[in-house]
Amino acid sequence: MQVTETRSEGLRREFKVTLPATELEQRLTSELSTLKDRVRINGFRPGKVPLAHLRRLYGRSVMADVVQNAVNEANRKIIQDNNLKLALEPKVDMASDQAEVEKALDAKGDLDFTVAVEVLPTFELADLSDVTLKKVVAPVTDEELDTALQRMAAQNRSFSDKGEGAEAANGDRVVVDFVGRIDGEAFQGGTANDITVELGSGSFIPGFEEQLVGAKAGETRTVNVTFPENYGSAELAGKAAEFEVNVKEVQAPGEVTVDEEFAKAFGMESLEKLRDAVRSAIQRDFDAQSRRKVKKELLDALDKKYSFELPVGLVEQEFAAVWSQVEADLKNNNRTFADEGTTEEEARAEYRRIAERRVRLGLVLAQVGSSADIQVTDEEVDRALVERVRQYPGQERQVWEYFQKNPAAKAELRAPILEEKTVDHLLERVNVVEEQVSREELFRDEDETKAADNAAA
Repeated sequence: MQVTETRSEGLRREFKVTLPATELEQRLTSELSTLKDRVRINGFRPGKVPLAHLRRLYGRSVMADVVQNAVNEANRKIIQDNNLKLALEPKVDMASDQAEVEKALDAKGDLDFTVAVEVLPTFELADLSDVTLKKVVAPVTDEELDTALQRMAAQNRSFSDKGEGAEAANGDRVVVDFVGRIDGEAFQGGTANDITVELGSGSFIPGFEEQLVGAKAGETRTVNVTFPENYGSAELAGKAAEFEVNVKEVQAPGEVTVDEEFAKAFGMESLEKLRDAVRSAIQRDFDAQSRRKVKKELLDALDKKYSFELPVGLVEQEFAAVWSQVEADLKNNNRTFADEGTTEEEARAEYRRIAERRVRLGLVLAQVGSSADIQVTDEEVDRALVERVRQYPGQERQVWEYFQKNPAAKAELRAPILEEKTVDHLLERVNVVEEQVSREELFRDEDETKAADNAAA
């Protein structure tokens, strides 16, 4: 096998590989000789089948294995001999002349093919001693805690029949049957029976609940609404609909007092214990948001520190994933680029910059993690798996078995853990200044800060 480098431009390398016909013949003969002892052919004793006969029967299929093995061997040789770190799998191109390929498959001509690879860039890790990050934090106030407890009470209160002739008011529930029509025709999913509607909750199509205020049990009302433009069903989005609603019962909410008995209903020893548990839960949400924000600041700082050539293949791969999600979101929300105040061309340019940023930061974090010898333990992966399983209530066993039977899927759980440990490592090496803010300030630009979790692919 002869391997010759034919191109070296930036991160791209290309090699020409030649297997002489004599070597192809030797490899084919060797494979057929091994096959001779395994196959059973009528008229021949085991191990006594002539190679010429085997070649007529299996020559082409065996040669296909010979060629594939040669390609794999060439790839390994190129990587090892040149000490390459690949960005993606090698791209192999066989000779374009089909006649030459046919000759090679018969071991009557040389086999030529090219191997194109793209390598990872090399760069020095930047000095971060001059980086100062602001970490906003927010304590849980008593007012926020009380609001959360009142919300829990409202969600767990009981409802009872208001009685004959009572009118439904905001905060009440009505039990209804309804039939929805568009242009006089009933539509799929527009008919339901014994549906509970809490007036003022905003759970139904805008305008639906409001038109039931004042309704009484036994009354039939016609409710006219328009489905939102971003409604989940494209067939209904933006359409005007008429619902014939039969009110069967009007229910009033019962009083719920946040007291010791209320706490016991949640399995807590006392109201104080419940308040402590709820405060801790809210604080975890606040801390997670604080983490997202400081992580974004860190990634922004890293992005300014590094500038190096990126593997085109990785960028294209990342952009394809991002763009696919963009198109899916637009379709699901029944929106266009014009609705977003942009054009497809401008959006492509913007999301390509996002893809480049993700690739760049991913490479930086990978090198930082490697340099610091940051490891992910099996115990950490198992904990992550347990958390993933909990996201699928009722399907825990199936999800658990899927990951146990698919090592590659379980291995993918390591990547986000490694990234977070690398972020922790970097945060210890920069100046972090905490600033106490309100909850409103902490969650301002929430969509933007959540995007930090995906900033490094």
